[in-house]
Amino acid sequence: MLLTAIKLLRAFCLIVKVAVGRLKMLRLADGNGPSGKADRKQQNRTSHEAPNRLVHIGLSESEMQIGILFPNWVGDVVMATPMLRTLHRKFGHEAEITGIMKRYVADVLSGLPWLDHVLYYDSGAEEYQYRFSGVVDRLRARRLDWFFLLPNSLRAGAMAWFSGARRRVGYVRNSRGVLLNHRIYPPRQQWKLTPISAVDYYLDLAYAAGCPAGSRHVELATVDDDERRADWIWHRLGLARAEQVVIFNTGGAYGTAKNWPVEYFAELARRITDQTDSAVLVVCGPAERTTADEIERSANRPLVKSLAKEELGLGLTKAFVRRSDLVVSTDSGPRHFAAAFGVPAVTLFGPTDQRWSINYHPREMRIQHDVPCGPCGQRTCPLVHHKCMRELSLSRVFAAIKQQLATRAPAKAA
Repeated sequence: MLLTAIKLLRAFCLIVKVAVGRLKMLRLADGNGPSGKADRKQQNRTSHEAPNRLVHIGLSESEMQIGILFPNWVGDVVMATPMLRTLHRKFGHEAEITGIMKRYVADVLSGLPWLDHVLYYDSGAEEYQYRFSGVVDRLRARRLDWFFLLPNSLRAGAMAWFSGARRRVGYVRNSRGVLLNHRIYPPRQQWKLTPISAVDYYLDLAYAAGCPAGSRHVELATVDDDERRADWIWHRLGLARAEQVVIFNTGGAYGTAKNWPVEYFAELARRITDQTDSAVLVVCGPAERTTADEIERSANRPLVKSLAKEELGLGLTKAFVRRSDLVVSTDSGPRHFAAAFGVPAVTLFGPTDQRWSINYHPREMRIQHDVPCGPCGQRTCPLVHHKCMRELSLSRVFAAIKQQLATRAPAKAA
């Protein structure tokens, strides 16, 4: 009872806070504040910026308007692509679809034809148009017919409500049910959420709008600039001369609990190059540069390379995964790139329950070492020992890699 009251109080406070903020910004926009004219100039200068390599077309009054608020995690965005594709097939010929997302995940969807507009959202941004109130103003201007909420947060519910969308579709969680008018209740056993793949979790939002059943296959695309740059780096690193190339993805934004030890990856790279005549490329994000470089140096093999010294981007990572023969990854975003491009994968699970992130990839082998304390779902190991990952043996992972490469080679020859 107390917990419910606290959640309701949080919901009320958030709505009041956003409403007050919107009133202040409207006053400034009318020129009633010291920076009114400057704000209008800034908005006029930036409001026509095209989203980064995503399709952008003019707004049409005659078409249905659909908004989709995307998750903040790279892997979750990939697992949302079946839902996006299903919505597009149902409404695409008569609707304009606007995606609302963090700027850093936009490249995940670049190259796909299903979004007509993209609005970047960043609650901490300096520019008004990217903050909560600015995004809400731009959504209201679109007069949305549908708003689909993929994140479960109360703030996401508030954005849908303030957008003025006629139909607001989302899960009843975090005390936001009152802000929705097309409510979906997540599966539970008593009070506890039942694990369900994010692919199905998001598809159910589309089904709530009357969409027919669609494929669960996650789907991505690449763009020409990333492909050209990937080709250049691929040849410069000598990867084109290898019989097969194995991609390592060693980390993720979620937390260190998902990480397999760096020394294990280095030894695994040595075994792959020594025993399978394959090359290894360690991909990374900005936070994993040091780890990627350490694996390359510790492996000390000419066919073990990393992207630690390259200009990084998710689009480039997609291009590398697409042309590889196998992806060895922790439970993080690039694992789902492999599923989207049909590349075999070996995924190393530790603290997470596999059922939340099943992507229905038929060529994925998922490996997990069972421990009494897991899966705990924590970002860092609360018991410090990190046994779920440290006791996931190198020999077990290498056996899975050999099996995947053995079945990949005949397929390439054919």
